Amino acid sequence: MYKKIGMMGGKDSILPFKGLGIDVFPVTDLDEARQQIEAMAEDYGVIFITERVAQQLEETIAQYDGQPTPAIIPIPSSTGNLNIGMDRIHKNVEKAIGMNILDDD
Repeated sequence: MYKKIGMMGGKDSILPFKGLGIDVFPVTDLDEARQQIEAMAEDYGVIFITERVAQQLEETIAQYDGQPTPAIIPIPSSTGNLNIGMDRIHKNVEKAIGMNILDDD
């Protein structure tokens, strides 16, 4: 069964993804965002979420960390980068192989 790809966050940050064929879900408050993630979890294999929203929904996102789908991936919003997505990648690499091979030091 194929899973969909979705994008959730502030309207200005996510609308360009609609042109790529990704389902977009603009959210304006945290309760709405929390409910949207839960609704998307069944049918979506990948959920991109703006970092600003992801930062405030860490507990909700953590519920899906041990599951194969959905993969919830924070990306920068139109207002800037908080490095949340890259931090998650570093942690997952370290967890998978025992050390972070992505660090420059």
